[in-house]
Amino acid sequence: MNDVFWLDAGTGRPLVLLHGGFLDHGMWADQIPVLATRYRVIAPDARGHGRSAPATAPFRHVDDLAALLRELETGPAILVGVSMGGALAVDAALEYPDLVAALVVSGAGTSEPYFTDPWTQQTLGAWQAAMAAGDLDASVEAFTLLGAGPHRGLDQLDPEVVGRLRGMARGTMSQHTADEPDWRIPVADTWNRVAGIGVPTLAVNGALDSPDHVGMAERLARTVPGGRAVSLDGAAHYPNMERPDAFNEILRGFLREL
Repeated sequence: MNDVFWLDAGTGRPLVLLHGGFLDHGMWADQIPVLATRYRVIAPDARGHGRSAPATAPFRHVDDLAALLRELETGPAILVGVSMGGALAVDAALEYPDLVAALVVSGAGTSEPYFTDPWTQQTLGAWQAAMAAGDLDASVEAFTLLGAGPHRGLDQLDPEVVGRLRGMARGTMSQHTADEPDWRIPVADTWNRVAGIGVPTLAVNGALDSPDHVGMAERLARTVPGGRAVSLDGAAHYPNMERPDAFNEILRGFLREL
C-alpha cells in the first residue's frame, strides 16, 4: 500500500472516513480530532486523490480499501463516507462484508449513480466538459458548485468551506490530464444487492443537496434492512463540512447505538 496515503489517529474501535470524489481526507478535518478521542480513526486518500498516487493499471477502489484495512488489521470497521466515499462504503459492505461493521453514508446510494434532476445534469455536464477540455480552473469551479446545491450560490456558503473545497479539488484534479485512461473497474449489480447488506446503516443527507443525491441515499436506507435516513438543515452535498457540530452529534449518536 505504498502508493496509498492514509491518516491513522486515536485508539479504540476502528472508524474509517471516506472522502468524496476529487477531494481528499482533509474534508474530515472537523471530525478527525473529535472522533479520535474515542475511536481509531483511519482516513485514506483514494487512489488518484490527494496524496495517493494515480492509477497506472486497472483497479477498484474497494479492493484498495480492503487491502488497507487488512494491512492495518482493523477487523470489521465502521465506514463513514460522503458522496464517492459513501458509495465506496456500500461497495465494501457488498464485496467484503467481513470488514464492515456499520455504514454511514451521505449524498450517495451505491457506486452506480443515476442523475435525472436538471440542475444536477447541467452542473455535472459543465464540470465534465471543462475536464475534457483540460481547463483546470473551470473544472474546479464547476465541481465546487456541487457544494452549494441547487438552491444556493457559492456566495451563500461559508467562504472557508468554499476555499477548502476548491483547494482539495485543485490538488487532485491537477494530478490528472484530460486524455489519461480511466483505470477504474466498477462493482457490478450494486442496487440489486444492497438488500443483502446486514449491518446497521444510516444516511445523513444535507437538506439542500440535489434531489438525485438525497433520493439515492434515501433509497439505500429504505432498501437495507433496518436502514434509516436523517436530514440536516442548512447543508447540501458536504454536511460534515458545512455543519460539522450537527453532523458530529448525529454520527456520535449512531455510534452509541452500535
